[in-house]
Amino acid sequence: MSFDSREFRNAIGCFSTGITVITVKGEGDTHAMTANAVSSVSLSPPVVLICIDHRAKCLNLIHEAGFFGVNILKDSQIDISRHFANQKCEDDPQFKFITTEEGAPLLENALVNLNCKVIQSVVVGDHTVFFGEVLNLNTEDGTPLCFYKGQYRQLA
Repeated sequence: MSFDSREFRNAIGCFSTGITVITVKGEGDTHAMTANAVSSVSLSPPVVLICIDHRAKCLNLIHEAGFFGVNILKDSQIDISRHFANQKCEDDPQFKFITTEEGAPLLENALVNLNCKVIQSVVVGDHTVFFGEVLNLNTEDGTPLCFYKGQYRQLA
C-alpha cells in the first residue's frame, strides 16, 4: 500500500455527500451521531446502509435495539450536525425527537426521516455496516446540507 489512512480519507473526501444524524433508542434515552457514510442499497425492498465506527457508542445500541433512524439534514441544520459530531457550535441547536411506535426516534424537521429495521450487519475493518429495511419515511421541503473535502457546503 503506497498511501496512508489520512491520504485515503482526503481522497474519499472528494466525494460530496449529504449529512445525516443516525438515531437509536437505548438505555432509556435517545442517542444520536452525525454520519455521512450512508447509502441506498435497494428499492424493492427499500434498504439503506450505514457505516458505524467501532468506537461509536451507537454501535452497540443499534445491535441491541435492532432499529435505527436516518435523518437527512437541511442546509440550515449545520449546528445540529456539529452538535451530534461533538464539534463546537455557533449557537445551541434547537431540536426535538419524534417517538415512533416501532423503530427508532426521529429528528423533527429534518429534510428526510427514515425509520429502519436492521436486517443484516457486517464487520468491515474498523466499522460495522448495518443494512436497514425502511419501514416508513417522511420528507419535507428544503435543500440538503452537504459535505465536501472536510467542510460543510450548500447547493448553489
